Amino acid sequence: MLARTLVQKLPIGARAFSSTCARNAAEVKRLGVVGAGQMGLGIALVAATKARVPVTLVDASETSLDKGLAFADKLLSKDVAKQRITQDEADAARALLQPTTILEDLDSVDFVIEAVPEIPSLKFDIFSKLAEICPKHAILATNTSSISITRIAASTTKDPNDTSNSSRVVSTHFMNPVPVQKGVEIISGLQTSQETLDTAVEFCKKLGKIPSISKDSPGFLANRILMPYINEAIICLETGVGDRDSIDAIMKNGTNVPMGPLQLADFIGLDTCLAIMKVLYEETSDSKYRPSVHLRNMVDAGWLGKKSGKGFYDYQ
Repeated sequence: MLARTLVQKLPIGARAFSSTCARNAAEVKRLGVVGAGQMGLGIALVAATKARVPVTLVDASETSLDKGLAFADKLLSKDVAKQRITQDEADAARALLQPTTILEDLDSVDFVIEAVPEIPSLKFDIFSKLAEICPKHAILATNTSSISITRIAASTTKDPNDTSNSSRVVSTHFMNPVPVQKGVEIISGLQTSQETLDTAVEFCKKLGKIPSISKDSPGFLANRILMPYINEAIICLETGVGDRDSIDAIMKNGTNVPMGPLQLADFIGLDTCLAIMKVLYEETSDSKYRPSVHLRNMVDAGWLGKKSGKGFYDYQ
């Protein structure tokens, strides 16, 4: 009764979109993930535990695959210990993760998500290959946080008028850490078809995520809002408006966020923050996105945050 009441209170347009989206969405029976790092492994694990689909996990490095699967074992054991899942469910999810170093093993997937570093040339090369390897019905998704989806889609074809490949490219930008965060940003390029968008939305829902739709614009939604906030906090630090602890404390205690902007920057990685700010600044030519000088200096010093052992805080 409650569910019916909630649906009835939705605007007519919202109800129509929801039903149309589900109707147009294609079924995903097998997922492919390219990149066994923290993001890729998280996506693969959520797909195995929530959607219960087999996942072909591809990485060029055997070491990365071994490290990723060891991390998956650790997360599953933790969930069993906390009685979130049973041991049988954990074993079943683990069995669905199929590691490989061969990209061509993605020749039978219905949906593939690329989660490699934010290097445009690397992503363009991968998508060019995926367009040839994956079945023609397969959705080609990227986890990029800043690179244009339209540009990535264009890398799948030599003929701009042939949209058979580029129309199935979309972004599913998951929030980190993937097993914990509910949000996922769905971004369409100019070429993305409605069926591709609908399939991405519905599949992310099956992963237990709450999708938000964004246009293909620099920074999309999440980073367009988040990164200037972090950057401004760093500018406040470098200009002496407040010290590190005061900046983080006022945001934690004043806005009820779990961590302050400087600590959050450390967890994201200061090099990642700088790279995204550069994209925003260069692609919009708007001075409000100018990266902090102090942020640049810290990256030059190799102080990248938690992953390097030192950032705004010391993690040694």
